[in-house]
Amino acid sequence: MYAIVDIETTGSYAAANGITEICIQVFDGEKVIERFDSLVNPLQPIPPYIQAMTGITYEMVALAPTFDEIANRVYELLQDNIFVAHNVNFDYSFVRIQLQYSGYQYNAHKLCTVRLSRKIFPGFQSYSLGKLCKSLQIRHEDQHRAGGDSDATVILFKKLLENDKDGQIDKSLKRASKEQALPPNVSKTDFDKLPYTAGVYYFHDEKGNVVYVGKAKNIRYRVSSHFSSNSTSRQRQNFMRYVYSITYEECGTELMAAIKESAEIKRLWPRFNASQKKREDLFAIISYEDMNGYLRIVVDKNNKGYEVLGSYHHIENAKAALRQLVSDFSLCPRMCFLNEELFEENMHKSLCRGACTRQESAPEYNGRVRQAIDQLKNQPSFAIIDKGITSDEKSCILVWKGRFFWHGIYWARHSDRRCYII
Repeated sequence: MYAIVDIETTGSYAAANGITEICIQVFDGEKVIERFDSLVNPLQPIPPYIQAMTGITYEMVALAPTFDEIANRVYELLQDNIFVAHNVNFDYSFVRIQLQYSGYQYNAHKLCTVRLSRKIFPGFQSYSLGKLCKSLQIRHEDQHRAGGDSDATVILFKKLLENDKDGQIDKSLKRASKEQALPPNVSKTDFDKLPYTAGVYYFHDEKGNVVYVGKAKNIRYRVSSHFSSNSTSRQRQNFMRYVYSITYEECGTELMAAIKESAEIKRLWPRFNASQKKREDLFAIISYEDMNGYLRIVVDKNNKGYEVLGSYHHIENAKAALRQLVSDFSLCPRMCFLNEELFEENMHKSLCRGACTRQESAPEYNGRVRQAIDQLKNQPSFAIIDKGITSDEKSCILVWKGRFFWHGIYWARHSDRRCYII
């Protein structure tokens, strides 16, 4: 038996939104044997754009039952039936979490009529419910209302059953199948190609644009976790709606994957990557000579007009490095604009030799400043060599004078030595 479900909601993800309307039709494969249709008071505002799309206003649901009041009936209709919906993970995530709030633990086998339609009726330009109904000549009234959309889904599902010559429905219901966990528009072939190795993966939208870049120690497991049916987050629902294909690039090690991910986010600026897209206010230790001939080393925003001795993501890190130089080379804190009270009281008298009051000459003070500059500039250079993608390759991360310089893969076969950047 199948429970064909459609809902209307206050938003796009279940963790922070509610159901405004629900329709459940119990279908035995030939006919509907039971139907439940109700408006639902979501106990939260309905955004204007949702009202415009569905026609459901808060006045309409104000006297409607809350989900808690209909939860028992919903659970009875769904229990022991296969949950069917158009873009099933969206409807399932809302119903499941609302049942959980009402004290019901609900897990079910699922079927997605979007994914099944792509397999059983290939070649259509669009698989949205409205356009699919036009292509298959299915009568579709009251669009964007739970009753009208579920009526159309019932007819669509009946056509899928009748035309399923290759047993796609049975294959989708097998425990090992990932069909119903994936976004409706992503081919399972894309998922099956993913390796169990470290690397970077890319989610693409309908036009092929990269909308998300991620790194993983195990690409297959990480991608699978994004589409876990237990997640009701905004990010998961965005992936479900916008992701149409998945590609990947192996990197050999998790460290290489992390570096590749960071570089790709800065290059591609994907829509759903947030953590590394924030504006980077880089700070620097810079040097210049003042009007009295004294060399100054100070912390400022990264400025191409001055010689940059060291770059830092946070101002406190830059100040900490400068304090260390002041302490190591007995520089004047005031000359370095380190005017914090604690620093002044404890260290100024013991460190300053009079440069700030010109009691120490510029040449004498500048000598120590140059030593500090040399120490800051002469940071170590090193390479991190680790395993590569294949057994005869090695990954390499090169840090030159304290700064990240390059990462890549190299390999050597007899006299043939090659190197390429990834």
